Amino acid sequence: MCLKVIAQYERAVVFRLGRLVSEIPKGPGLVFILPCLDNVKTIDLRTFTFNVPTQEVLTKDSVTVAVDAVVYYRIFDPVMSVVNVEDANRSTRLLAQTTLRNVLGTVDLYQLLTAREQIAHLMQDCLDTATETWGVKVERVDIKDVRLPIQLQRAMAAEAEAAREAKAKVIAAEGEQRASVALKAAAMEIGECPIALQLRYLQTLSSISDEKNSTIIFPLPIDLLSLFHQAYSSNLSSSGHPPSEGTLHSEDLPPPPPQRASVVHQKSASDALEEALI
Repeated sequence: MCLKVIAQYERAVVFRLGRLVSEIPKGPGLVFILPCLDNVKTIDLRTFTFNVPTQEVLTKDSVTVAVDAVVYYRIFDPVMSVVNVEDANRSTRLLAQTTLRNVLGTVDLYQLLTAREQIAHLMQDCLDTATETWGVKVERVDIKDVRLPIQLQRAMAAEAEAAREAKAKVIAAEGEQRASVALKAAAMEIGECPIALQLRYLQTLSSISDEKNSTIIFPLPIDLLSLFHQAYSSNLSSSGHPPSEGTLHSEDLPPPPPQRASVVHQKSASDALEEALI
């Protein structure tokens, strides 16, 4: 008889003359073993991690992608992992590769790029169900990287750029629409108050004069010419005498021009307006 030390994270499955001694694994601590009669299989219960080799997968929408993953698993039943499968670790690794290809073949490229976590959970459930009879518990699956063909990457980049440009155009159009609505409201308010229009005109002249230009060109308001025309017509009608020869009648006066432009040299806008009023 001899003794064997089993660590805290290990369990011993003992076979005597080829038969399983107990359904309950031995350990941790000291285990009594009969030499030449007992065969001991020591099972590590800690969590193992391995990388699934890169798999060339054809997605549901016929796009070829290269995908790799990471699998975390542990043995929860040492007896089943020894009796039901030859090598639980190697079998789990091979099964992970085939499961990755099968699961990714049922999803399209958009789902693969946007729903990695859901796909990883689906792969974990499939692996856990298949390895349960081996005494293996799959704790987690992570999809590490998804590599697309170069041509597909360029096409997706062009599509994203076009989407950004379209969005920018929509935002600019909405801004112009809001600005036009605001300008329309301002024009309606100014139209209801002629004094506001004159104040706006004077404000524009003031801003022009601030630029310190030697030559200033500004439009003469049509309302000013209309006032002169009305005053002249009123004087003719109130005198009661026909105009002398060579005098123009109000009807003979030409209609006021719609707009004139005055050129002022070396003068400010305010001085030019005073001279026009005089």
